[in-house]
Amino acid sequence: MGLPEAAGPDHAQDPAWDRAVAAFTDHLVAELNRSPRTVRAYQADLASLRAQAIRTGRPELAALDLSVLRGWLAGQRADGAAPATLARRASVARAFCAFAARRGHLPQDVGARLAGVRAPRRIPRVLTAEQARALLAGPPSDAGQVADPVRPGDRAEPGDVARRRAGAARLRDDAALELLYATGVRVSELCGLDLDDIDHERRLLRVTGKGDRQRAVPYGLPAARALAAWLRSGRPELATAASARALLLGARGGRLDPRTVRRILTGRLAATGGPDGVSPHGLRHSAATHLLDGGADLRSVQELLGHASLATTQIYTHVSPERLRAAFQQAHPRA
Repeated sequence: MGLPEAAGPDHAQDPAWDRAVAAFTDHLVAELNRSPRTVRAYQADLASLRAQAIRTGRPELAALDLSVLRGWLAGQRADGAAPATLARRASVARAFCAFAARRGHLPQDVGARLAGVRAPRRIPRVLTAEQARALLAGPPSDAGQVADPVRPGDRAEPGDVARRRAGAARLRDDAALELLYATGVRVSELCGLDLDDIDHERRLLRVTGKGDRQRAVPYGLPAARALAAWLRSGRPELATAASARALLLGARGGRLDPRTVRRILTGRLAATGGPDGVSPHGLRHSAATHLLDGGADLRSVQELLGHASLATTQIYTHVSPERLRAAFQQAHPRA
């Protein structure tokens, strides 16, 4: 992956920068197994940092120091960067400096004393258990059906074929939403599922998450029924020669896109009277919250969600007022 341009004609003045960033990129890909999107974001951040070093008259990598790092973040803050963005950039700078020092690209780890930026905890909108039941029950007709996007070159289909494909899409939508809520998987994980990732007998999904880490996630009987209906009566209507492996398919027979899942969820919520602004991530959060409300322990939820750190799960799964009240009533001597 190439390094994005830094700024001005002097961006390549010091080849040490190029070597260090190339080595760091290889480290991200080969050793940490970061996604291409993450690697591109890191490269862009480092290009911005390098531009700051050039502006301050220190184009050589060896001249990078704590004042350059702090000035870079201060400038980002003054330009209106969001706290979450600042937190990520500070983290990237610390990781790069530590790596560069270990590999001899920097004489010392100049980022070790760079203070972190606290990103605000943003709890996504979640559904109540009743709203989740209404969502998954669906509208009484096709009122909540969202057609897959029409692309240039798509041909109009005869009425009976169009009806069959619309019915197949409805079965797919049911299966997708049931699996999202039943398992709490990320929408990218859902769309990445293959046919052989399903253990129908034990009702388990083999999910490949961040860093290519795999985990087994159980799903319940309603999701199993929706999945069986999709595989029996829906998927054959949409499948093409290119659909050999993908579990969930789009209208053209390719793998279902996460953006389509978002449209499906938004349309179904509107048709069932659900709240606005709930994303697939919010449905994942709803599942985790309802698990905790039902008595699941935090480490089990951590495993289900595929979090490497329990701290992430603690942020992700806030304690609902109902669960807090129940714990108080059960445990406090003066309740």
